[in-house]
Amino acid sequence: MPEQTAIGVIGGSGLYDMEGLEEVQRIHLTTPFGDPSDEYVTGVLNGVRMVFLPRHGRGHRFLPSEVNYRANMYGMKKLGVERIISVSAVGSLKDAIAPGHIVIPDQFYDRTKGIRKDTFFGDGIVAHAGFADPVCDSLSGTLYAAALSAGATVHKGGTYICMEGPAFSTRAESFSYLGLGASVIGMTNLTEAKLAREAEICYGIIALSTDYDCWHEQHDDVTVEAIIQIIHQNVAMAKSIIRHAVAAIGERSCACGSAMQYAIITDKAAIPVETKQRLEPIIGKYL
Repeated sequence: MPEQTAIGVIGGSGLYDMEGLEEVQRIHLTTPFGDPSDEYVTGVLNGVRMVFLPRHGRGHRFLPSEVNYRANMYGMKKLGVERIISVSAVGSLKDAIAPGHIVIPDQFYDRTKGIRKDTFFGDGIVAHAGFADPVCDSLSGTLYAAALSAGATVHKGGTYICMEGPAFSTRAESFSYLGLGASVIGMTNLTEAKLAREAEICYGIIALSTDYDCWHEQHDDVTVEAIIQIIHQNVAMAKSIIRHAVAAIGERSCACGSAMQYAIITDKAAIPVETKQRLEPIIGKYL
């Protein structure tokens, strides 16, 4: 494990092409859970160590259901990451959240189908992570303040519907999500948040609104073309928010770093040696 802790960024491959990023290296990792989405790009930004990973791989090769979330998070932990800033495109479920706006969600509603690997546990070890508050409140507050400083139109809090995809919502589904009072809809962040909690990594989201899904009568239904156009327009804004956030992040004082302290149910003597070895970087201090 590196001596210096780091801030991780998961998002598009363009994010690590940041002005001022020094000592850039590409690191290929293999994990007990398979290969991550791509090489990790590490560097130093204004004295802060950074680790970047394109969620879907360079060239956007993996469906949301195909992303190896466990390997991605395991690699972040191995590289000394204590906080992850996740940047993702979302559809808006509220009139006030227009395309181009930023949302810092604080809750999730799970509409995935159970086919994703979203826990490090099993194979002889049982653990139940607390997930009532699924993102780090401290990191999310920093991201909100950073977005304001960057000049973004930003919304603090809100529920993120995480759907399976890859198809977008039906109109009936979209209207049902409005009834839940949710703010945005996407396909990736819940799975990352669950694994970040198990890895005791702070997790916060910069959600970029790209469309109104398909519920809004006065706007066109969501298309890939529209999403890509908004994302390209806002890469600079996402970089600016990250830069402001990194400058403001200090020592951790939240509970994320001890989230698994009382979560493991299995008798330590009953945990297979191979499982202990595999999970050493994740929860070795408790085993």
